Amino acid sequence: MIRREPPPEAAATATDTSPVASSRGFFGCVIALIAFFTLIALGAHAVTEFEKGLDGDGQLEQPGLSGSASQPLGPGTTARYEDGLWVTVSHPERHDDGTYSATVTFKNDTDEELRLGDQAFSDTLDVEPGESGQDYASGEDVNWLNPDEAAAALLPPLPEGEERTVPVRLKPDRKGAPVALEVTPPHPGYRETAYFQLTLGWARRP
Repeated sequence: MIRREPPPEAAATATDTSPVASSRGFFGCVIALIAFFTLIALGAHAVTEFEKGLDGDGQLEQPGLSGSASQPLGPGTTARYEDGLWVTVSHPERHDDGTYSATVTFKNDTDEELRLGDQAFSDTLDVEPGESGQDYASGEDVNWLNPDEAAAALLPPLPEGEERTVPVRLKPDRKGAPVALEVTPPHPGYRETAYFQLTLGWARRP
């Protein structure tokens, strides 16, 4: 019986295709792993968004202090809402006449126009003497000098992607007086109040 050997070209072809097949299998596994982890990431994002939807877009969401009455934010910090609204209170600045000025800046990164000064919501911005979350204590009077100016600054609608800075002028009865700024931006459902704690007396001059 005559044994026929395969042509040299056929043997070379068979030898050459083995590494190619292995390479294709390796890249196929890599692509499958990438797709798998992508699906996991998308699923985690969907779960997070679903949880946010259950909470409501008016919830505060940020690392560190929560911005609640018991954990107020300090000057120069920002309260972040789940719908994309950011509220920042500046450091108070002391003036020669014994008054202090600060600003409250609203940054609208939501997907709609906001009406911060809607007449149906009269407590968008409020000032309370004393420590946040505590009852009023006598001898801690802080006069809010420009509530009408602040209301006028809040009145025009705030378009998507823009900012609005509201001036706040205060006069305490003594240096070092604590004061809480309470910010409750309007929301069609429910929005948490963001609390900021300031001390009037240990502030920077303009």
